[in-house]
Amino acid sequence: MSSPRNSVVHNVIDVLRCFSTENPLVGVTEIAEKVGLHKSSVSRLLATLETEGWVEQDATTRRYRLGLGLIAIAGPLLANLNVRHIAFPYLQDLAEATQETAVLAVWEGSVAVTVEQIVSQRTIKHTSPLGARYASTGSATVQIFLSHMAEHAVTALLDNGSIELQSGWTRPELHERLATVRQQGFATNLQETFDDEVGIAAPVYDHRQEVIAAVLIAAPAYRLNDTVTQALIDQCVATAAKISTRMGNPDSQS
Repeated sequence: MSSPRNSVVHNVIDVLRCFSTENPLVGVTEIAEKVGLHKSSVSRLLATLETEGWVEQDATTRRYRLGLGLIAIAGPLLANLNVRHIAFPYLQDLAEATQETAVLAVWEGSVAVTVEQIVSQRTIKHTSPLGARYASTGSATVQIFLSHMAEHAVTALLDNGSIELQSGWTRPELHERLATVRQQGFATNLQETFDDEVGIAAPVYDHRQEVIAAVLIAAPAYRLNDTVTQALIDQCVATAAKISTRMGNPDSQS
């Protein structure tokens, strides 16, 4: 049998729903008006929620905001969100908008692995089959993951042969490039691994602000010029940010 709508549980849910990104600080009177409860009842609920860390009171305004205690509740959900499932519709949109192949890759120990792909509908295209593994530093997705590792960790992967230094690159050049990738928020492979292919990748972050995946656009080099390449970079970064937001990253812009 379902519980009545005026139960304590429903009241708590209604109170918590009064907080939003647009309205993070809310007062007792405003909450009471929104949920249809007396101010004294709202005050008691907020006091209980505050002891659990679910809300906290601003010392200056005496208004309330959501508390960090909610992370303990949401954490297991956030940690188990399937990035492949979440990313799929955004990859579809990206492939449709760019008319190029859109890919999702994850890091598996020492290689970037393709876990999802929306293939371009054009006759001439580049693809990255599911399960494809990339270990060259020239790969845009590999650069994304390496750029968020400590320099000594990257050096260790190079030393043990797990990743391959792109032909013509030196280690100092690689570390400089990775620093640039980390700063600008995207990586490019402009015909560096293959003469006829361009790859553009951007990082996907989770609620811990850790990189958990990379979005990649793969395209034939002959179709791109500086203007088209910049447009693809912008679209790739925007798509990665949307997925990051769905994965709980608070710093991404949807």
